[in-house]
Amino acid sequence: MLVLDSGGFGRLSERSKQALALIEEFRTAGLWPPVVPTMVLVESLQGHAGRDANANRFLKTVIKDDAVSLEVARRAAELRRLARHGSAVDAFVVAVAEPSGIVLTGDEADITALAAVSKGVTVELV
Repeated sequence: MLVLDSGGFGRLSERSKQALALIEEFRTAGLWPPVVPTMVLVESLQGHAGRDANANRFLKTVIKDDAVSLEVARRAAELRRLARHGSAVDAFVVAVAEPSGIVLTGDEADITALAAVSKGVTVELV
């Protein structure tokens, strides 16, 4: 499973050749469509239809995870405590990716620290 944080979401929602190449790589690897926790959208969207046009188009191609279960919320809190790093949204993204998922991110330090104490989550940088 591929999970996008705000950096991964922003990168893949660009209308660029690089974004299309990454999407094709994930499709080939069987990692498409990715999961985007709706909490990530708070960091990714600007609340303006014009500025969010590419993001809104991209949202039609992903799996939106809007269920914040108590179990996942507790696991995210535990990850933050263990890693002593990252925001609540970062920890939530890694918790959603457990076990053994991949997080696409531009936030190497925080996500890598959280993944290091997770159940097999790996980090892919954009």
